[in-house]
Amino acid sequence: MSTTAVVVTVLAAVMAGFSGGAIFVRAAFVVGPLAEYGVPQAWWNWLGAAKAAGAVGLVAGLFVPVVGVLAAIGLVLYFAGAVVTVVRARAYAHVPFPLVYLAPAAASLALIG
Repeated sequence: MSTTAVVVTVLAAVMAGFSGGAIFVRAAFVVGPLAEYGVPQAWWNWLGAAKAAGAVGLVAGLFVPVVGVLAAIGLVLYFAGAVVTVVRARAYAHVPFPLVYLAPAAASLALIG
């Protein structure tokens, strides 16, 4: 695996892990918009767990590539769904935020896949 792939994958893992952790600690900058978009609070822990699992999977993928590919696919789908959720909520000014997390996950998938 190239150095670029490792750096991008670790960056994607750190970002996804940070985002997942922010949900678990109920950081206002994450859960406020979730409530605004109409995402049920009962889903928040599951969404945080999905991000955390994706982050762990990306790191594990440095050693077992198929796990990294699957984790990257999961994160790309997750953040694509987040973009759809933001658009459906008509919060167009917020669309860049999930894209910031989607980009490194997609780049990681492209580099390791």
